Amino acid sequence: MQGEIDLFLLYLATERGLSTNYQLSTRASLERFAKWNAGRGITSTLDVTPVMLTEFLMLEKKRGLSATSIKLQAVALRVFFRFLTSRGRLRTDPADKLPLPRLPHTLPQPLSQNEMARLVGAPSGNTPLEIRDRALLELLYACGLRISEVCSVRLEHLDEEGGVVRVTGKGNKTRLIPVGRAALEAIKSYLSSGRPKLVSARSGASIFLSVRGHPLTPARIWQIVRYYAKRAGIEEQVHPHQLRHSFATHLLSGGADLRIIQELLGHASIATTQIYTQVDRGQLKAVHRKFHPRG
Repeated sequence: MQGEIDLFLLYLATERGLSTNYQLSTRASLERFAKWNAGRGITSTLDVTPVMLTEFLMLEKKRGLSATSIKLQAVALRVFFRFLTSRGRLRTDPADKLPLPRLPHTLPQPLSQNEMARLVGAPSGNTPLEIRDRALLELLYACGLRISEVCSVRLEHLDEEGGVVRVTGKGNKTRLIPVGRAALEAIKSYLSSGRPKLVSARSGASIFLSVRGHPLTPARIWQIVRYYAKRAGIEEQVHPHQLRHSFATHLLSGGADLRIIQELLGHASIATTQIYTQVDRGQLKAVHRKFHPRG
């Protein structure tokens, strides 16, 4: 079973071009399933039955895993066994009818425009790290980047003259995003007076560097966002993805077309982007009251 997991992960990396984070998550789910099977004396995928798959997920639920985590495991198992069946390694797919747990429908919670202004303005000092952090927060909000995308932005990806940045998102898809005046000024300041003081012999071309000159990690960016949110007096636990939600919601509030927002966010389907029309119901109601003759 372990050899087939390795083969499947190679397929995800080379043929599907999926992100490293997705590969690591899928490997963890499949190896946990393989370990559970090994404890029962089962080492071959030929011996896996639909009942075993359901039993495994039920035990994971009893272990305290959230519905989201269990759904990720179920998806990993379904895709894994579909792959083995398509390659002729299995005659029938035991995960073909494996149900996925229903998740509670939650809407993304954006920050208000006032909160965002306070957040990006919180790093107001002149130290290299505060200059870096101001540029980082401005870029996250100005472009609606995923945390993995901002971690991988390199010097050659930024076109200062054109005011755009090139990022590679899910599915290894590349897109160009306008940076905006405020973010561009913050990044230029960081590149001229902040980053040079953080560079080390092993820095490479990553734009955002740690105090030791290494590329910033997702965990460190989480810490930075939460630190400045607290400093800005925002009581809730802010996470980097909220800046992406805020980016999309504020664009929609300003009248941007949903298709444009879809392109900027890098969503494969417009259905994913449409969730922001629900987030912004307050704005829609205000427009209706203002312009409808009986509003």
